[in-house]
Amino acid sequence: MEYLPRIADIVLKERLEAFGAVLIEGPKWTGKTTTAQQQAQSVLKLQDPDRREEKLTTAETMPSLLLKGKQPRLIDEWQDAPKLWDAVRIAVDNSGGKPGQYILTGSNTVNQDKICHTGIGRISRMNMYPMSLWESKDSSGEISLKELFDNPNYDIDGIMSKLEIPELIRVACRGGWPVTLQMPEKASMLVANDYVNSVCGIDISSIDKRQRNSKIARQILRSYARNISTIAKKTNILADVAASGDISISSDTLDDYISALEKLFVINDIDAWCPAIRSKTAIRSMPKRGFSDPSIAVAALGVNAEALETQLKTFGFIFEQMCARDLRAYTPGFGNHLSYYRDRYGLEADLVLHLDDGRYALIECKLGSREIEEGAKHLLEIKRLIQVHNETEKQVPLREPDLMIVMTGGSMAYTRPDGVKVIPLACLKN
Repeated sequence: MEYLPRIADIVLKERLEAFGAVLIEGPKWTGKTTTAQQQAQSVLKLQDPDRREEKLTTAETMPSLLLKGKQPRLIDEWQDAPKLWDAVRIAVDNSGGKPGQYILTGSNTVNQDKICHTGIGRISRMNMYPMSLWESKDSSGEISLKELFDNPNYDIDGIMSKLEIPELIRVACRGGWPVTLQMPEKASMLVANDYVNSVCGIDISSIDKRQRNSKIARQILRSYARNISTIAKKTNILADVAASGDISISSDTLDDYISALEKLFVINDIDAWCPAIRSKTAIRSMPKRGFSDPSIAVAALGVNAEALETQLKTFGFIFEQMCARDLRAYTPGFGNHLSYYRDRYGLEADLVLHLDDGRYALIECKLGSREIEEGAKHLLEIKRLIQVHNETEKQVPLREPDLMIVMTGGSMAYTRPDGVKVIPLACLKN
């Protein structure tokens, strides 16, 4: 299979030049192992069935033996033998902190009580997401997110998207799973369904060796998908699960399942941004429900591309998830993150992209061109409220947004007279 370059390639290279070891975390099937192998000089695969028991026994008794090999040495799915974490940390310390020794990959997080030290300063953590549209060659990449931030005079006017809405629907249903790019279109649409089946039937229990009900897991994912890109309360999700007729769970059980799905990097909620431009009671502070890839929502809902073409309101929420996935992929730095803004007066920014140097972008995700004006008004009003706040708050003023973007499924990019940039998602890259 042809290896398509990933944004994570650059991140991994930079981390290996600075740290003794790098942990690549993220959902399974995102290509973590394949990406790591591009730079590794030797590989330890703990899930190799021919030698699995032997390796796990060695990891329990003398884990340092498994670290021998050319460096950088890749330890794939390290969480199967948690003692390897501390072995790697000690090996890095014993080498005087020499960079670029080990790469670890993992598809689920490990409880901290299974390791003795966080590894700070020795093991750098990086997240790897399903492929963005730019990485899967579905985006033209004619508009650079970095240039948008760095260059105030960056000209985007007239740049055209290569995807119409029917094509956007199909790439959302297919998802950012690398294996799908080698498949015929019909076959590629089945991968997300298999992913959800695996998560609900196997992974939800194997993550911590606690038996969980696959039907409950499926109903929770389905409820999450119904509430995707909204700030639905847990009580709403509980009621949604109970509405299936034969399932009744407690709030604690729901928390347990959601925690497991977060550890598997399936659920990826977006936290609220709460600047001091309204009273605390006005700004919503609950997380916005989301997944690591839009195709998970499609599979959990049990719909397909043809159905979504007649349900564009539903696809609008899924489109927002695709925007979130790509923005995360395009900004992989240490402190970069996404949030959202919403208040009880109806003012919102679907996404707020924060960079680790303090710069940020207010973003509205609008599938159709008729919604662009409304989205721009929201962003401009938030900016105005920040300016009003700063007139009286001189000691700790709020930074004004560096960018205001309406991310769209439309065909053409342009900058409005008011400064809001209208950008088709399928034109963007890092």
